[in-house]
Amino acid sequence: MWYKPGMAEFPLRYTATDADAGLRLDLFLVAHVPDISRVRVQQLIAAGEVRVNGAAAKASLKLRGTETIELLSEPKAPPLRASPEDIPLDIVYEDGDLAIINKPAGMMVHAGAGRDEARHRGTLVNALLHRFGALSGVSGALRPGVVHRLDKNTSGLIVVAKNDLAHRKLAEQFSRRTVKKKYLALVHGWLKRDEGTVESTIARDQVRRTRMTTRGTRGRHAVSRYRVLRRIASPYGKFTLLEVTIETGRTHQIRVHMASIGHPVVGDTLYGAPRELQAKNAKSVSLARNFLHAAAIELLHPSTATPLAFSRPLPPELLDFLQHLERG
Repeated sequence: MWYKPGMAEFPLRYTATDADAGLRLDLFLVAHVPDISRVRVQQLIAAGEVRVNGAAAKASLKLRGTETIELLSEPKAPPLRASPEDIPLDIVYEDGDLAIINKPAGMMVHAGAGRDEARHRGTLVNALLHRFGALSGVSGALRPGVVHRLDKNTSGLIVVAKNDLAHRKLAEQFSRRTVKKKYLALVHGWLKRDEGTVESTIARDQVRRTRMTTRGTRGRHAVSRYRVLRRIASPYGKFTLLEVTIETGRTHQIRVHMASIGHPVVGDTLYGAPRELQAKNAKSVSLARNFLHAAAIELLHPSTATPLAFSRPLPPELLDFLQHLERG
């Protein structure tokens, strides 16, 4: 049971009873503090915001059933917001309504609501807030300006909205599928056809929740069209460089579609690509990212309806990797 001493809100005090004997401290608080998660309890304990008989304690402390437990600060975590960070940006285009950014691989577009504060650093959104000051708020405090996304280990062009009206008009174009996007991808093996279409539903994998799958019964319709740019025979195996256009923008769409036809994207270990490529002469090579690059985008300006088109070539690390494969 808890109470507020005097007129002060904190500390919140709880008294353990015989029924609580043997219970871990963190589990005791989860059971007694309304609407608090175990993760939040452990954060508070680690921060020294919980006292047992006036002293700090570990989450694993086993209660005897006689302790006074004090919670020194707000049980609910403060709402998470993106914070400005001085991170260099490759700005392809900008005006008062939007910006086109060439995102590097390894950078998350935005943090997730379930991530701790340390993992909220280094995102594209943080860099954008530092550079532009204010962005559209349509997508919420964690995702200001975000109209669409690229995976962390995918590089290339991404559209950012600076105000709410531009955001809604850009989002409408994506929803109507009038935005044209082209990707460059290197996949394992040689595709038999020079051009083709992968059309299958995509759903969250029910066993491995970080993955998507084409085998689900309740997936969303997705279409990816590919064109072979060149086939590569190397000491490390056969590969195909593709230009891929997508008519839909599902999570991991190109990655899961290519893996579903037996040609995973190079470097994409989540969908079956090997971590390391081995040659017959015992040499090996690896790629610390996915060989997937958002190379071109076409859309209409949200205010003037003027056609806009932008492109960026493969980044140096992908060009170097490709040349290494071709040289052997």
